[in-house]
Parts: sequence; C-alpha cells; structure tokens
Amino acid sequence: MSQKLVVIGAGMASGKMLEELFELDAGAYDITLFGAEPRGNYNRIMLSPVLSGDKTYEEIVTHDADWYAANGVNCRFNEAVVKIDRKQKRIISAGGVTEYDKLVVATGSASFMIPVEGNDLPGVIGFRDLDDVTAMLEAAKNPAGKAVIIGGGLLGLEAAAALNEQGMKVTVLHLMGHLMERQLDSAAGYLLQKELEGRGIRVICNAHTNAIVGGDKVEAVLLDDQSVHPADIVVMAAGIRPETRLGIDAGLHTERGIVVDDTMQTTDPDILALGECVEHNATVYGLVAPLYDMAKVLARTLIGEAATFKAPEVSTKLKVTGVDLFSVGDFSDEHEEIVFRDPGLGVYKRITLNNDRIVGLVMYGDTNDSNWFFDKLKSSEDISDIRGTLIYGSAAQGIDPLAAVAAMSDDTEICGCNGVCKGTIVTAINGGATDLATIKAVTKASASCGNCTGLVEQVLATTLGDDFVVPAAAGICGCTDLTHEDIRQIIKSTALKSIPAAMQEMGWKTSCGCHVCRPALNYYMIAEYPLEYADDLQSRFVNERNHANIQKDGTYSVMPRMWGGMTTPDELRAIADAADKYNVPAVHVTGGQRIDLLGVQREDLPAMWADLNAAGMVSGHAYSKGLRTVKTCVGSDFCRFGTQDSTGLGIKLEKILWGSWTPHKVKLGVSGCPRNCAEATCKDVGVLCVDSGYEVSVAGAAGMELKQTVALAKATTEQEVIDLTVAFIQLYRESAAYLDRPYKWVAKVGIDWVIEQVVEDSENRAALCERFEISQSVYRKDPWAEQATPDYQTQKWNTLADLTLEAAQ
Repeated sequence: MSQKLVVIGAGMASGKMLEELFELDAGAYDITLFGAEPRGNYNRIMLSPVLSGDKTYEEIVTHDADWYAANGVNCRFNEAVVKIDRKQKRIISAGGVTEYDKLVVATGSASFMIPVEGNDLPGVIGFRDLDDVTAMLEAAKNPAGKAVIIGGGLLGLEAAAALNEQGMKVTVLHLMGHLMERQLDSAAGYLLQKELEGRGIRVICNAHTNAIVGGDKVEAVLLDDQSVHPADIVVMAAGIRPETRLGIDAGLHTERGIVVDDTMQTTDPDILALGECVEHNATVYGLVAPLYDMAKVLARTLIGEAATFKAPEVSTKLKVTGVDLFSVGDFSDEHEEIVFRDPGLGVYKRITLNNDRIVGLVMYGDTNDSNWFFDKLKSSEDISDIRGTLIYGSAAQGIDPLAAVAAMSDDTEICGCNGVCKGTIVTAINGGATDLATIKAVTKASASCGNCTGLVEQVLATTLGDDFVVPAAAGICGCTDLTHEDIRQIIKSTALKSIPAAMQEMGWKTSCGCHVCRPALNYYMIAEYPLEYADDLQSRFVNERNHANIQKDGTYSVMPRMWGGMTTPDELRAIADAADKYNVPAVHVTGGQRIDLLGVQREDLPAMWADLNAAGMVSGHAYSKGLRTVKTCVGSDFCRFGTQDSTGLGIKLEKILWGSWTPHKVKLGVSGCPRNCAEATCKDVGVLCVDSGYEVSVAGAAGMELKQTVALAKATTEQEVIDLTVAFIQLYRESAAYLDRPYKWVAKVGIDWVIEQVVEDSENRAALCERFEISQSVYRKDPWAEQATPDYQTQKWNTLADLTLEAAQ
C-alpha cells in the first residue's frame, strides 16, 4: 500500500515537485494537496499580464483539474491548514483531520504589510495572487481612479505599469534612493524611473510612509513630509515574508524561513519543505530557478534517492514594464568598473571587476549578451586579454551568436519564468523534442512570456546541427495554415473581393472563420480594394461596429475629435451639455489632448453623436484600428521657443489622415521645437520642428513596450512632411500584418527598406500618396453622422421588442 503524502500549498514550487515525483515514481504515494486559494497551480510570474489585460487567468494555469485527476491527486483547494500535529502525524484543516506518512510544507510567502496606521483599511492589498489582481481590476473600473503603490521593486513596478495601462492615475512611493535598488545600481534605477515617468506614472523615492488614511475605506497615503497622496487603492509591494506560521507552531526550527538541509528535510525527518517559505544555509529564495532546483531535490528525497540542493549563483533577468534588465553579483562602488551608455537607445551596461575577473554586472535596455557575461562571472575567467572590448559583448570578440550559445554551460538559465536551464533543454532535444512546440510542452521553456523564444531556438539549432529545421511561420489562426503575408499576397494576386471568396479559394478549415481571421481578411480587402470592397461590419470588433469603446460595465466612452488637440469654447459647451444631458458619470482629459465622456449608455450613443455633430464635432475614432490623435504643442504661434507652426501642421495632418483604416492604431505627434513637448519621439510618426525645417521619425511606442522613433527624413516644407507621412502610413497599410503596430512592422521589414520606398524613390512616394487619397475618398467621413440619422437608428439602435406590452384580447 502506498504511503500517504500530504502537501500544504498548491503553488509553483510544490507543483514542480509533483511533476518531478510523478516522473520518477508515479505510484510512490497517495497524495493529498491542500491550497488556501480556491484554485490549483498557476504561473504567478504572469499575474502582471493578467492585470494589464494581455493574458487571461486560463492562459496562465499550469495544472488544471484534468491534470490533477490524471495523476490521482486528491485536491483540497480553498481549505487552509491551521495546524500540524507532529506527534500524531496529522494535519488539521477546516475540513477535518488528515494523516500523513510524509508531509511537504510549501506555504510560500506573503506580502509584507508595513506597520503603519491604516494598513488594514479596505482597499489596502498585496500583490501575490489572483485575488489581489481581481481586487485591482475592480478598482480600475473607476475611470478617474487613483492607485498608490508602496514599494518600487519588481512587483510594485509591474503593478504600477499594469494599473496605468488600465487607465488609473498611479503613484509609486519607494523608500530607497532609486528603484529596484537590490537589482540595479543608481544609474539604471534613474533610467527606469525616467521611463516610467514618461508613461505618466509618478515616482517618489526616499518616500517614508507615515500612515494610510481613510474612513470606511482607504482614501490616501500620508508621508513623513506631510504630503498626501490620494488613493482609491493602495498596493503593498514593499517586500515579502516567508509564510512560516505553521512551522513555528509545530516547533520546527525556523529563522527567517523554515530551516531545511541539503535534502530539503526540516528538523522533523518526516516533514520536508521547499519554496519561498524555507531557509537554506541562511538564505531565502524568491526566484523561480532555485525553487525548481529545490523541487527536483525534494522529489528524489521522497523516493529515497540521493540528491542535494546547492546554493546557486543567482542572476536576475527581467522584463520590467517592457524594459529588459539583467543584474548579477556585486556591483558596489568598491570595485573597478567598465561602463557603457547610449542615451539615444536607452542602453546602460556596467561591469564590475576584481583582479580582471567579472564580479558584478548590470544591464539595462539590452540584455542580449547577459548569459555570455554570466558564464564568465561564474567561471571566474581572466578577461585581461579582452578587457578593452569586453563591454561590447560576444560580437566584439568575433564570436558567432550560435557559437556563444554552444559555449554556454548546461546550468545556464534560458527561461527565467519557468527556471529552465540549457541542460534541461538539451536533454529534451536528445530525447526527441526537436521543435519549439515540443520543447514548450516538455520543459515549459518559452511557454510563458516568450522572451526567451529566440534563445531556445538557438539551443535547438546548436544541438541538432544540420537536422534543425527553421520553424515555418504559423498560420494566423486555427482556421488556416496561411500567414498574414500569404493571405495578403493571394488576395492581391487573385483579386479576391469578398470574405466567402477568400475562404473558399484559400481552403479555410472552418465554414465562417473566427474572431481572429475575419477582421484581418476584412482589413486586407479594405486596404487593397477600397473602391470595390464593401466593409463587412460583422467582421469588425464590437468597438468598431458601435463606433465607441465599450467599458467594463457595459457602458461606452465617447471621444469627439479635436483637430491637433485644439478646441473652441463652443465645442467645450457642447461637450459639457452632452455630459449633463446624458448623465455622463466621468469626463476625462486624455494624454492625447482629447476629452473622453465615460459611462455612456449604448442607447444614448446616436443621440449624443447628433448633438456633438450639431456643434461641428466628429468621431475621434478612439476605438479604431486607424488614426487616433495628432498631438501638438502650441509652436511658434505662442511659445517663445517654437521654431515652426506645429499646431497648424498637426491639424493639416489630422484632417488628411482621419477616417483611414490601418493594421493597428496610429498616433502622431508634432513638436514645435527640440524640447519635444508633444512627445513626438515615442509616436508612430513624430515630427520635430527645428530652425531649418522638420525632422520626421517613425516607429516609436509608449505602451507596454517603449521604443524611441527612428529617423525617416528631414524636410524643409510642410508639404514635404505631409507627403512623407502619408506615404509612410500608406506603405504600412499595404504591407503590414493586421494588428502589427508600426514599430513591429518596421522591425520586420527594416527601416532601410522603408526609407528606400518613402524617401529615396520620389515616384513611389507620389504613388503611395495617390493610393491613400483613393482610399480616403471612401473612408474620410464621420461614422457618427451616418449612424445618428433617424433612418439608421431604427435599423440598428432600437430595441428588438417591448416585452412590457401585453397581447391584445
């Protein structure tokens, strides 16, 4: 009869331990798994994408109900264990008593709630699990909501970025002098703060919290300097503490964590522990890789195999709010250092040396060579022969990237999200996993955020050699194996002008397509045949069908266009009258120099549009895959630094481009001088006015990813700027994959090709502008004006039936 194994904690560490145990000896134990949450194992590293809306909870589940059932695990979720009875070898929970032969404690850690008055007010939460994410999303439903994040470490900054993305006004309060001080030096911390502030997140360092104030719920955070920071929600991200209460109550040796030996055994021979709740050799761990190493050791200990946990050299490779970071070792000021800075690209690298050996490393913005540097640090390699070019990485040494990957040691971490090292991937490849999809399934490398995909493919290439097959581009969805590029080419070459025709001729696997392929097909035909193809509204997203952004509560937002960010008293009165007339609960001034009316009922949309139309206002297309805004500064008309009429140029550009459909949203900025008040250098197209004319740059981004624009051309007249901009937008319309932002498209095709097509070939530029105008002859119109007419309203907006009426006798 199998022994009874009880596991307390259903998180990532215990989940990995169970995977290892089932692989070693699936029938060794009858297993009962307790979890305080009402759910099983999910990837907590991916909670931030869930908070920002990039992923759903279902996408981050590691072990679902079927997995537990298939492995015979008795799951007791939503049932906290309250006591361990070592003498009777049993645990006590809300559901009763459960006996064990072996017990594994994997209770993880809890958010550290700083000991100040008000830390227990409703609205003060940590950031450790899905329930915390749900609470934050609920707070973000308030369009004017304010969030205060206490703690500028990794978790705090991820929460700040995600809540900012959700539309909240976010302030980060950090106790130390710069952000992420445990991973970054002050220079990298400064760069990170600058990036966050560029997104509209307020960062206050050296912030000492005095109290959290409020009545029935949190209202603000008070600092020692008596400054008050209003808050609808306060996220405590000031650190974590190992969850050791069960161990302490049971009499297990506990310091900062439950103390374990090299085999993961506690001071009780029948109780083992792993994860963030344990302490090994006076060290507690919070990163995935060492926790997974613990899991492998503990699984072998359970079946009597010899295994020991060795303290790893821990590096930190992260993507914080879209910025790549890497740090390892000692980067204090007492060592020699080599520093590289590129302010234009936002790159900073610092290597600390002792006796010509790397002892520490910080990389910000470019971490491509992090594993190469890390190997040299771990091996204490003498770098005196390459010291002059060391900071430039492996390429400066004439090392081919694949050769650098081949030279990596087997314990080099490849996938930080799931703690997968190179040796694990190589073993899987030798075992028959010869493509990326199989590697993901077997090892979980590249299965979470995907940032390591390229590195995993390089490991595949170096291990398989000539047998490695470059992966074919995946189809756009399950309905077809064709890529976006294939589909565009076939639509053009065979003159396909309807979605049914396209699906038939291209051999669609489904009868009607899906929510992924139908909008793409619809866009490609609009772009290719603007005069002949009739826009299929049912193949558009709900926001584009209703010409308004749907909100979390089912209401909509209405944002009229303000040309170049300019408005008039009459327009403002019309907006105010509409807000009053239709009981709009929130009016928001956006970062794109527009006014957003939030909380509009669906049935009120056409009447509100009619009122705004009567004041001369049209749709701002804030819902569309098309031109959103052209942000401007006041330029030479009012500003003493202005070199050109940036406002006038911005209005001209917006009036030419509005109404156009593009693969994804497009935003422009026109700044009147190099001070760049319109933030033109992070837009899809940015125009910087200078004394000699204009500098046009493209392919910037300021969302979850941050990209500075790259230079397209210099111009001496407004008309040149307009022609360059229109040609660039049309080239993007004609050649980009649907839902690729301009920066992603430019990265694929190369800025040199774009310059060749738009700048150097004047005939092609003129042809692009001509094709854009042909398309605009159809689409440069106000959708509100059409849908606000009485005839249209009876077709679309009236209720299907009045269920309050009684049948006639």
